[in-house]
Amino acid sequence: MLLYILDMLVFGLGIYCLIAKRHLIKKIIGMVIIEYSVNLFLILVGYRINGIAPILSPGENPIVFSQVAVDPLPQALVLTSIVIGLGTLALMSAYSIKLYEKYRTFDMSEINRLKG
Repeated sequence: MLLYILDMLVFGLGIYCLIAKRHLIKKIIGMVIIEYSVNLFLILVGYRINGIAPILSPGENPIVFSQVAVDPLPQALVLTSIVIGLGTLALMSAYSIKLYEKYRTFDMSEINRLKG
């Protein structure tokens, strides 16, 4: 239970960075923290104490195996999420570079004021 609470604290830290900070790079870091927090939550959901790898050997009883094996679905979701997160991070970085080239600042309130 403690791990879930700590994960929610990390998620809250990411939300705080996203909402309270004005610097664009800090907002991007907040998004990455939120992504890692969600990935950690998915892994915690699929975790089983003394679980074994989800690889069924020939001759193994499937009923017993399903009771002791770790759930492979969250692992697959996290792998997909990592790839999507990398693409999102690259897109956010490209947008922030273009905004910096146009406005010469990463401050969101200054960018909103200079919008023309």
